[in-house]
Amino acid sequence: MRPVTLFTGQWADLPFDEMCKTASEMGYEGLELATWGNHVDATKAANDMEYVASLKADLDKYGLKTWAISAHLCGQLVCDVYDERHAGFAPAEFANDEAKMRQWAIDYTMDTIKAASNLGIKVITGFMGSPIWNAWYSFPQTSQEMIDKGFADVVAAWTPLFDEMDKHGIKFALEVHPTEIAFDYYSFVKLLEAFEYRETLGMNFDPSHLLWQGLIPHLMIRALPDRVYHVHIKDAAVTLDGLNGILGSHIEFGDTRRGWNFRSPGRGHVDFNEIVRELNQIGYDGPLSVEWEDSGMDRILGGTEACEFTKDVNISPYAGAFDDALKTD
Repeated sequence: MRPVTLFTGQWADLPFDEMCKTASEMGYEGLELATWGNHVDATKAANDMEYVASLKADLDKYGLKTWAISAHLCGQLVCDVYDERHAGFAPAEFANDEAKMRQWAIDYTMDTIKAASNLGIKVITGFMGSPIWNAWYSFPQTSQEMIDKGFADVVAAWTPLFDEMDKHGIKFALEVHPTEIAFDYYSFVKLLEAFEYRETLGMNFDPSHLLWQGLIPHLMIRALPDRVYHVHIKDAAVTLDGLNGILGSHIEFGDTRRGWNFRSPGRGHVDFNEIVRELNQIGYDGPLSVEWEDSGMDRILGGTEACEFTKDVNISPYAGAFDDALKTD
């Protein structure tokens, strides 16, 4: 049975020991570790084995395990076109210096790889950023050469990082997500092609970001079965009413006037039953990691409910066929 874990990114205000205690009390079997806030300091975990031992001790204390560590924030800065929103991702002393922010991002991603190795983790989830996200709508006119160069720039920036991952037997699970170089099926396939289908690169399958774009999420698993390296359980609801749209209308998350919002798992429109059946079909036995985001719920209530929901939907396939009992010799 696949373990049910909690991504700690949205809980990074809690001290790590409290995070472990809270997750255990909610029923989770493990954590997908964030490398920001009060949780894992990747640089420290890359260089200080006593610190690594303390993290493992906290996990063990509450009966938790870990299968993945996140490089979402640092990874975003590796290839993004910067604006003032990025300042909160890097240390404050680098916030006004683009070159230093990018170098910090590369260095911290490298530290995350070493931290993962020290913690015995084989999957890094995260973002890669995109030098061409602002060209997603082809006006002003966008040439194919501009798009191809954007993909080539990402390959150049991430190849040294992937080389380091290979040394440690670690794979990178990109969260296919708007603002990333790969945000839907075809852009992800283009990225795989750009990397010549390097095995280091797969996806952190997160249906919530696919649903509101109009994709049928479970078909992404069916189409790319060998690239599902990690799975997020995260829900969304599309509520188009004739006045709003899928671009969000510059309205904050949680506002019911938006055309879509993230929802606690089971309270949105993602068909997790179909997703789990596809995961069974491809033999995925990694964690189902709840990324809990719902502005309309208390997070302890929501996180607890999400854990129960995920365990309920986490069915295993029958070893035989349902009609075996009808056969005769």
